Formats: sequence, C-alpha cells, structure tokens
Amino acid sequence: MLPAPGPEGVLRGVRVADFSRVLAGPYATMMLADFGADVIKIEPPTGDETRAWTPPVDARGQSTYFGGVNRGKRSVVLDLTLEEDLEVARRLAREADVVVENFRPGVMARFGLDYETVRRANRGVVFCSVTGFGAAGGAVLPGYDLLVQAVGGLMSITGPAGGEPSKVGVALVDVLTGLNAVTGILLALRERDSSGTGQRVEVDLMTTLLSALTNQASSTLATGVAPARLGNAHPSIAPYELFEARDRPLVIAVGNDRQFAALASTLGCSGLASDTRFTSNHLRVKHRTELRALLVARLGERDAHEWVELLTAARVPAGLVNDVAEAFAFAESLGLAPVVELGGEGGSPGEHVRSTANPIHLSATPARYRSPSPDLGSAGLVEWA
Repeated sequence: MLPAPGPEGVLRGVRVADFSRVLAGPYATMMLADFGADVIKIEPPTGDETRAWTPPVDARGQSTYFGGVNRGKRSVVLDLTLEEDLEVARRLAREADVVVENFRPGVMARFGLDYETVRRANRGVVFCSVTGFGAAGGAVLPGYDLLVQAVGGLMSITGPAGGEPSKVGVALVDVLTGLNAVTGILLALRERDSSGTGQRVEVDLMTTLLSALTNQASSTLATGVAPARLGNAHPSIAPYELFEARDRPLVIAVGNDRQFAALASTLGCSGLASDTRFTSNHLRVKHRTELRALLVARLGERDAHEWVELLTAARVPAGLVNDVAEAFAFAESLGLAPVVELGGEGGSPGEHVRSTANPIHLSATPARYRSPSPDLGSAGLVEWA
C-alpha cells in the first residue's frame, strides 16, 4: 500500500473518490491532488481507457496521455459487477468529501453510487458529475471532445477562411470542463464550510464550450449572425494575426492605436499610422486586406526573430510560432518553471517523469507533486488517510 499523503496543501484532509476516466474528470481531480487532496482513483480491471492510448510512452513505459492527467493519485482496481468490490466503492463514496464521475447518466444509479443514494449516507458529500451534453435530452449522446467542438460551434470558427472547419489541436473542451469542475467543487466545499451540507455539481462539455466562446457567443446572441472562419485573423481587431517573415511565421497582436503607430514606425512605414484607412481599430478592421498586404511586404525583409526583438523593444505584442518543445523552452527562459520532475510513486526511487507544472500559484500553500500517475491497482486495499 502506498503511504498516505503528507500534510502539505490547502486541500489536505479532503478525500476524493475519483470514478472518472479519460480527460475532463481526471484533469480536475489531478488539480485537486496537486493541492493536497487525497485522491483515490477507482479503475476497472482493464484500467482507465487512456492507459492504452499509446504511443508515446514516458520513462516508465506508461501512456503519456494517462500520465498527463493522473499524477498524485492512488489507484485501486474495483470490478463494480462484483458485489464485494461494489461494497468497497460504496464505502469510499460514503466516506469521501468529494465524489467525481463521468459515466453516462444513469450508470452510477445502477450501482447505487448516484448522488441521491450517496448523500443519504453522506450528508456532506460534494458530488460532481461530468457529462457531454447534460442528463436530460443529451443523455444518450457520447461526450467526445471532437464531437462537442463540432456541434458546439468551435470548429465553425476555426480554420482558414473559405476552408474546411478545423478542430483545436488539443482536447480543449475537456480541459475547460475539468477546470469548471474544479471551480464547482471548490465553491461547493466553501458553502459546506457554512452549512455542513454538500451538494451536487454538474458540468457538461456543451455549455462549457458555449460559455468559452465568449466574444463570438455574445456577438451571435446580440446580432443573430453567426461568425465565419477567419483563419488566424481576429473578427474585431487588426492587425491581430499570423504573418510570414523571411524565414518563418510570427504573430503580431496590435490591441490599440499606440501599438499600431509603434508597429508602423518599427517597420519603417510611419505613414501607415496617419493613413485615413488605418487611423482607428474600426477602420483597420474594415480595411484589413489592404493593411495586411502592406505589412506582409515589409515583414518579408527580415527573419522572424529579428522582428520579434525589434517589436518587443517597441512594446508591440509579437512572438514566434513555437512548437511545443520551443514553448516549454520559452517559458523556462522567462523563469516560469513550467516543468516538474516526479520520482517513483509515494516518493520511492524509480524512473523520473517530467510533467507540466500546475499553473495556479499560491504564495502560502503552493501545489505539491507527490508522485507521477499510479500504476494500475498499486494502492492495493486502500484506506483513506
């Protein structure tokens, strides 16, 4: 059995029974584990599906997909079709502060692990359900991120103008839903501090995405007109997009008139700032095609890194289009410490695994990284700390 978690962390003493798998739920429970929660990951004998999503694998031969969202947890294998294992699962739920699940609506009820059943024995439980499309009309729809990106409108505004719709390069809706789950769980725990009573937290991928569409959503609701794909351009700001330099692409993100004047000066074409087509953001958006052609002609004269240095010095937002490895290196150069090194489970010796650091920084109770993602069933007969 793994040793109990240490006392560090603002969520120390919070017990999380994690029935979730794949991405949204596990991402949420990993965030809780980073801040001290004791997370027991309940897996079927075959394990979380993402254990088999390989390649690539990490230094221990484990799926990097699984490893990326399951550090700091303890794994117990329970076959919920067996009464003995089911009773263990029910006990964990009865004794937990938080239960997280992302089964199809109705599955937990079949096992007597649904919110109504659990709360009768555990008045203080915060029970978080993660679904694709809610528990009513969308209950039968499979909650896959790609599907939600399609039906939720994100693909309709992603991709080149006139080209085919495109998905985002990561399961972003799952990640956003996981963050909403964390927020909901913490809100419910805060309320429980006063009332002593838990509650149900429900998050779904569909409304998470609609909320995350922010300006594109508010524009559609206000005008009744759905936005079109603009490639890397912005519907309301110009110039705010991708440009080709002599050797590689860069982005320029001009958000106000001062930045535009500085851009024009740095490019050696100060007259652009007084050109009547470009004297305000509204006009620059209206004449974006003409403006882009003028900028492209000048940007092609130097390498991208030269322009980035010059523009940054002039306080014009600009940057290279990094690959993921370059992005980590860039963050390191800024002193952001985006990577943590994890040893074996429970601090035991073993292959070290590099993991993305938690992006939430607390001055008094920072995130702690106890262990990499667990081997299947490594907690054995598990007890709460």
